[in-house]
Amino acid sequence: MTAMPTVVSAEEWEKARAELLVAEKAATREQDRLAAQRRRLPMVEFGEYTFAGPDGPVTLRELFGDQPQLALYQFMHSGPDHFCPGCTHFTKHVGNLDLLERSGVAWATVSDMPIDQMAGYWTKMGWDVPFASSAGTSFSADCGAGGGFLLNMFLRDGDTVYRTYSTGSRGVDRLLFVNHLLDHAPYGRQEDWEDSPEGWPQEPTYG
Repeated sequence: MTAMPTVVSAEEWEKARAELLVAEKAATREQDRLAAQRRRLPMVEFGEYTFAGPDGPVTLRELFGDQPQLALYQFMHSGPDHFCPGCTHFTKHVGNLDLLERSGVAWATVSDMPIDQMAGYWTKMGWDVPFASSAGTSFSADCGAGGGFLLNMFLRDGDTVYRTYSTGSRGVDRLLFVNHLLDHAPYGRQEDWEDSPEGWPQEPTYG
C-alpha cells in the first residue's frame, strides 16, 4: 500500500497550513526580488547568426519578427536517432504564444540538430512552435550551452540584438506549468531526487 500523509484534525491541519503559508509568502517575496534584479541586468551585444529554418535561412534578428523581445530555447542535440527527453517535455509545454506577443515577446527554438531532423520531430510531435537549426554555427557555444539546453532572452534596438538573460537546468525547469502544479500535489513530482517522506511513490526523472 502506498504511504499517505498523516491524518490530523481540522485545527491541526489549519495550523500546519498557516505555518507553510508564512514560508510560501517569504519565497514569493524573494522571487519578486529576484525578478526585479533580473530586470536590472545589463545587456551585451550579440553577434549576427544565420540559422537553417524550415523555409530557408533565417537570422537571429528575423526570429524576433516584429517583436522587441525574443525568448530562444536551445534544444539539446543528442545524436541522429535520439531526442532529449527533458527538452521534449519542455517543448510540450510551450503554447499560447499569442499571449507572449501581447507583451512584445517572440518565441523560437533552435538546436544543433540538422534542420531535417528537427522538422521530422516537430511533425511527429505535432508542434507548431517556431524552430530553426543552429547546426554549423557557433551560436550554442557562444551562448554557453555546452552541448546542453538553455533559455536565452534577447532584446533588440532596431536591428541590433542584445542578450539580456540566460538560464539552464532548474532555471528552465521552473518555467513548466505541470512541474509547478505537481510541486503542490501530495506526492509531488514523484521523482527520485525529491525530498519526500518515506514510502512516497518515486521513479527516475526520465524513467
